[in-house]
Amino acid sequence: MKKNLVIFVMICFAVSLKAQDIKLNEPVKKGGKPLMETLSGRKTERSFVKKEMPLQMLSDLLWATNGFNREDKRTVATAQNRQELELYVMLDSGVYFYDAKSNVLKLIAKGDFKRALEQENITVNSAVNIIIVADLSKASSKEYAYFAAGSASQNIYLFAESAGLGTVARGSFNRDELPKILQLSEKQEITLVQPVGFLK
Repeated sequence: MKKNLVIFVMICFAVSLKAQDIKLNEPVKKGGKPLMETLSGRKTERSFVKKEMPLQMLSDLLWATNGFNREDKRTVATAQNRQELELYVMLDSGVYFYDAKSNVLKLIAKGDFKRALEQENITVNSAVNIIIVADLSKASSKEYAYFAAGSASQNIYLFAESAGLGTVARGSFNRDELPKILQLSEKQEITLVQPVGFLK
């Protein structure tokens, strides 16, 4: 009886942990502004209105940033197709890892960790903060990893302009605290943080 109770508690615990992940909607891969119009309007925005991003929009944004657009290829080119970029997503509820294959946000830590992003005047009202991480154990070189990160950042800019959102690529953040919050290994390096939000 006691053994059955322990097993039941363990199953409940596992289910409750899994329930904290966020299953994203299938991304919508059609529509948006024409490319030349989007490029013409691309700009940096630093002031946002506090508003939660709908799940569909979040799914579309993450897919555009670095999702799979073919069976084994992504929306961002990487040298030798090493696919060293990983996305972490900071919401008010916690920090998540974007599992692009499963289209799931996997919970890393619950809570509000925006202080580690610094510049609260920018990040506090953002709907989402995307943290672009390079796994240097996969990359052809550090330089190529940063090149790919720039491409992912531009994808965010283009999606934001097409969707009527604002964004800004930032290289300043707490370099001691943020990797610990994300539970990164020594081979994983944060390249950029990019808040995305609704415009005033």
